[in-house]
Amino acid sequence: MSSTTMSLIVFLCVFGGALVGLLLHTVLPHHHLGAETKDIVKLGMGLVGTMAALVLGLLVASAKGSYDAQSAEVTQLAANVALLDRVLARYGPETKEMRAFLRAAVIRAVDQMWPKDNATQFAPTAAGGEIFYEKIQGLSPKDDAQRSLQSQATSIAMDIGKTRWLMYEQAMGSVSMPLLVILVLWLTAIFMSFGLFAPFNATAVSSLLIAALSVSCAIFLILEMYTPYTGFVQISSAPLRAAIAQLGQ
Repeated sequence: MSSTTMSLIVFLCVFGGALVGLLLHTVLPHHHLGAETKDIVKLGMGLVGTMAALVLGLLVASAKGSYDAQSAEVTQLAANVALLDRVLARYGPETKEMRAFLRAAVIRAVDQMWPKDNATQFAPTAAGGEIFYEKIQGLSPKDDAQRSLQSQATSIAMDIGKTRWLMYEQAMGSVSMPLLVILVLWLTAIFMSFGLFAPFNATAVSSLLIAALSVSCAIFLILEMYTPYTGFVQISSAPLRAAIAQLGQ
C-alpha cells in the first residue's frame, strides 16, 4: 500500500472520529455533556494524547534515523566507487576494461535504485560483483606497488559489495504496522473527544479538519522516509552521479 493511500486512510479515520464526536454531541442527553463528564474525558484523553505523542515521536525518530543512515550509505558508496576507479587507474592501462565495467555497473545500480517508474528496487546482482572481483584477482602484478594496489582494490570492492547489499536490505524495511494501527486508534479516540464537546459550526469543523490533515501529513512523511528511493521524499542520487562523471577519466 502506498504512502498516499495509507495517509488518506489515516485522515479518514481521524477526521471521521471527529465527525462522530460532533454527531454524539447533538444526540446525547445534556447531562452526559456536563462539566464533570467533560473533566473526566479530558483526563482520559490527556493520558491517551501523551501516549500518542510518544509513539508518534518514536516513529518519526525511527524513520528519520533510517533515512539518514541510507543517505550516508549512498555517499559512502559513491566515495568507494570513485576511490576504486582511481586505484585501478594507478595500477596501469591493463585495468581499462575493468574501469569501463565498473562504470557500467554503477550506472545500472543507479537506475535500479532510483527507477523512473517508481517500481520496486531490484536486488544487487551477485554475478556482476563476482565477475568484477574475479577480474581484480586475475590481475598479474609486476612489482610491490601493483601488488599493493591490487590488495587495496580487492578491499574496496568488498566494501562496495557490503554497502550495496546493506542498502538493499534496509530499503526493504518498513514502519511497524501494529504500532501504526494503535497510534491511529488513539488519534481517532482523541479527535472523537474533541468533537464531543465542540460546537457544530464552520470554525470548529475547519479546525478539526486542519488538525486531522496535519496528523495524516505526519504519517505520510514517516512512511515516505521508509521508502527513500521512490515517492516524494527521496535520497539524492547526486553523489553517485557525480562519481559516475569521474569514472574512467
